[in-house]
Amino acid sequence: MIDQNQTCGLGQDSVPYMLCLIHILEEWFGVEQLEDYLNFANYLLWVFTPLILLILPYFTIFLLYLTIIFLHIYKRKNVLKEAYSHNLWDGARKTVATLWDGHAAVWHGYEVHGMEKIPEDGPALIIFYHGAIPIDFYYFMAKIFIHKGRTCRVVADHFVFKIPGFSLLLDVFCALHGPREKCVEILRSGHLLAISPGGVREALISDETYNIVWGHRKGFAQVAIDAKVPIIPMFTQNIREGFRSLGGTRLFRWLYEKFRYPFAPMYGGFPVKLRTYLGDPIPYDPKITAEELAEKVNCFFFFSFRTDFYFQLLYFECRRFIFIFYKHV
Repeated sequence: MIDQNQTCGLGQDSVPYMLCLIHILEEWFGVEQLEDYLNFANYLLWVFTPLILLILPYFTIFLLYLTIIFLHIYKRKNVLKEAYSHNLWDGARKTVATLWDGHAAVWHGYEVHGMEKIPEDGPALIIFYHGAIPIDFYYFMAKIFIHKGRTCRVVADHFVFKIPGFSLLLDVFCALHGPREKCVEILRSGHLLAISPGGVREALISDETYNIVWGHRKGFAQVAIDAKVPIIPMFTQNIREGFRSLGGTRLFRWLYEKFRYPFAPMYGGFPVKLRTYLGDPIPYDPKITAEELAEKVNCFFFFSFRTDFYFQLLYFECRRFIFIFYKHV
């Protein structure tokens, strides 16, 4: 009688290829019932996948706290140099930027297209789309510091300043809550400033269609007009495929509108390819109003960065129409 190994060697069709492969691996590793072990491993993967998807987004927060711990150690180490150096934190920023840039390259293959549009010196206002977790902006800040040697200030939501332990991180990387006059002052001083008009509401409510949740906000446009600086639009492809939020549900939307705090859980952390695109700068025009400039930036996002999505939508709709047509012919 021919055993299973001989049957595999004879190449008979009666034994599936995978069974032959499992049998070979059993002999190779000296393990019996390898198929049972593989089935058990597959079962564990099926059980723990939801848990992993819930944990991965908070791994980003864990990295942020590691960054904060490093900054505290760096601060204590250089406490005597603080009185003699105006660039105390440049070494820390460079180290942190290198770590985040490495994480971006390994986990997301992160790329920035249009880095040459960021000025080597002088002010500019960067307007970006806010993902569920703005990890793309963290990566972008790291790229700017490494390649341009510049720190990009950012306007953050008020709740971020209330997170325990975040004060040092926000100070070192020059985050601010506003107001508008402070933003204008920073730009007039020649710095880069980034604003997400949608903010936390966009992070929670927007979805994989990348709809812009700005409402009637035009404060960012007034800041650019008052400071007389260009606006550089920024959008990251696949940021919504990497991280998702349940903030669009009725309960979590109500909680946010009531308490102005993002209670909605997040999931994801998928290793998708992230590409940040920088649009052509929209120059300062003294004849344009804040409403017109805000609409101009909004249209730029709609037509320049969401084109791929609508082409895909049109493609699938055409396929569906052709399928229905031929089905009834």
